[in-house]
Amino acid sequence: MTTVGTHGAGPAAVLLPHPPPPAAPSPRERLRRAAVYCGPVFAVYGALKLAGFAVFMFLLDSAGDFREKHPRFGGGARPWDVLGSWDGWWYQQIALHGYDPALVPVPGATGMITLEGNSAAFFPLYPALMRIVSELTGLGPYGAGLTVSIVFSFVAALGIHAVTARLAGHRAGLVAAGLWAVWPGSGAEWAVYSESVYTASAAWACYAVMTRRWLTAGVLVCAAGLARPTAATLVVALAVAGLLAMRRGEGVRRPLTAVLIAPLGAAGYLGWVGHRMGDWGGYSKLQEGAWGHTFDYGRHSFDVLTSVPVGHFDYLFAMPMEDTIGVGVVLLVPVLTVLLIRLRPPAVLVVYTVLSYLMVMATQQYFGNVSRYLLPLFPLLIPLAAAMSRLRWPSLLAVLGTAALASGSYAGYVLFELGVP
Repeated sequence: MTTVGTHGAGPAAVLLPHPPPPAAPSPRERLRRAAVYCGPVFAVYGALKLAGFAVFMFLLDSAGDFREKHPRFGGGARPWDVLGSWDGWWYQQIALHGYDPALVPVPGATGMITLEGNSAAFFPLYPALMRIVSELTGLGPYGAGLTVSIVFSFVAALGIHAVTARLAGHRAGLVAAGLWAVWPGSGAEWAVYSESVYTASAAWACYAVMTRRWLTAGVLVCAAGLARPTAATLVVALAVAGLLAMRRGEGVRRPLTAVLIAPLGAAGYLGWVGHRMGDWGGYSKLQEGAWGHTFDYGRHSFDVLTSVPVGHFDYLFAMPMEDTIGVGVVLLVPVLTVLLIRLRPPAVLVVYTVLSYLMVMATQQYFGNVSRYLLPLFPLLIPLAAAMSRLRWPSLLAVLGTAALASGSYAGYVLFELGVP
């Protein structure tokens, strides 16, 4: 043992050897840790999704409606072909042929639909991922689209768990991932649709904000903006969170950089479409003229909400079964939002949820699709998950299992066969 005189440490101090730095975990140890963390989330989400998906396929095969429909409009030779119809058909065309933005009038059109549908209405991240997977695996656009959606649905479930667990614990995170598997619009999670990709980006962007990984958050919000136009709500939510962080003295450079990066995805795509069309408002004109989607300050939503409860279905784009489910979801959201706010979550979650809801409600579109449009609003699941996490596992499995089986109908068959997803 060696001693040496030091200032402020008495006449002598004992010098002990510094402990060696901890060894970096081996690849096997990292894999084990990842399996321990991710395994339960994947098991809960995957089991519930498989149960609902099996019921969905059974209902499709039993009813046989898909055999009488065009493959582009909810039909096909096999039940699972339905998953690549409607918007899925457009995504497959983009993955195969790319974009050709244009505003093409419908000859002699006199009603609301005055423009021919165009692939430019669909944002590019999802079909780009489809194209990459197709090139790497040899799968066609349908198989590649399903692969991307299913993989990203698990990534989204893991992100939802991470956010919820940070606020309410690991068990609540598992319940939230399970609830996302059975949400009324969850049929789109395992279909050739962009919801899984967008929700994964949104969930992990919010988690990055919550953990002060600002640059990661900015990049993820930018990516979300390449998936869906509703990412504008994420941009605002990130900006609010960044402003609050700067006011708390957490620095300026990183939050500000994230805020500047965030809108580049959506703005870049909309700018490119406008340039190619020769009309900077081309995207909005295409949505309104080809699909009847336009910002109407909530007039159409009000018409539906005052008609469906009294059994009237004489409004635009009426689909009784799907719209009835949509009304229930729309009325549930404010309740869940109040419960979410009572938990005092980070501002990014509240701003993202409220703005996304208002954007959907203020837009004229197929109302029955609101259960799908609201699918990415995962923060709404947090208060439910926190409350349900107090149940014992047998009770939890009974509740979530029943919802999973029922989702084959309300989130699958109704969405794809009785409506237009």
